[in-house]
Amino acid sequence: MGPCRLLEEDDELAEALQEPVRERATLECICRAITLRPGNWDGMPVADIGKGIGLLVLEGLLVRRVGVDARFGAELLGEGDLLRPPQADAEAAAPTLTVPTGWRMLVPTRMAVLDEPFAMRLGRYPQLIGLLVDRALRRSRDLALNMAIIHQARVEIRLHMLLWHLAARWGRVGREGIMLPLHLTHEVLADLVAARRPTVTSALSGLSKRGLVRSIERGWLLTGDPPGELYELAPLPTSSTAEAVAHTR
Repeated sequence: MGPCRLLEEDDELAEALQEPVRERATLECICRAITLRPGNWDGMPVADIGKGIGLLVLEGLLVRRVGVDARFGAELLGEGDLLRPPQADAEAAAPTLTVPTGWRMLVPTRMAVLDEPFAMRLGRYPQLIGLLVDRALRRSRDLALNMAIIHQARVEIRLHMLLWHLAARWGRVGREGIMLPLHLTHEVLADLVAARRPTVTSALSGLSKRGLVRSIERGWLLTGDPPGELYELAPLPTSSTAEAVAHTR
């Protein structure tokens, strides 16, 4: 755990302020940062954040898994996402419902600890608070869209929609299609689409045979256009990406 000048590590936050306010905010908005290894996470070594904001992912990838009656769902979090430490999940759980929750780092992940003292310093810069609220709302919107995706009857359609949904945020245009540089195992994908791992493996095989999805060394390769079902759920910023893919063929 070490010090972190948040605005030096988050360009979007820095660009929200004009000079000389930006320079002053960069010096004042100092917090702690932690780096976690891949594997399950119980919230350590984060100290109590009090009435602070939470944790901000600076780099890396993690998954939050929630279960009810042995049925699990999951959400994927990465750079720019806000979260509360696992202890907060237990505190917020409904007293009448047991909700097992697990966190796992998929790759080495670094997070800024936005605790109560940091929140007090941040209060001088409402533009930054607004951006952090926007990010929390983005996570809420993504969760709602994920819920709509898993209501699709066929797992193959769920997977195709999920991968394109993730590509809207993390995808990169390449000569052969959209490269999604996320190392997501079949087990993680199964949680994200609320299915069993063998079913996901079979669905990925079907998508591969149709030439729509291919596993590559750096993650996944998506070809063709985004699934039409995804456009029905939300006006995602994937149309320009799809056009870029078309020009590469």
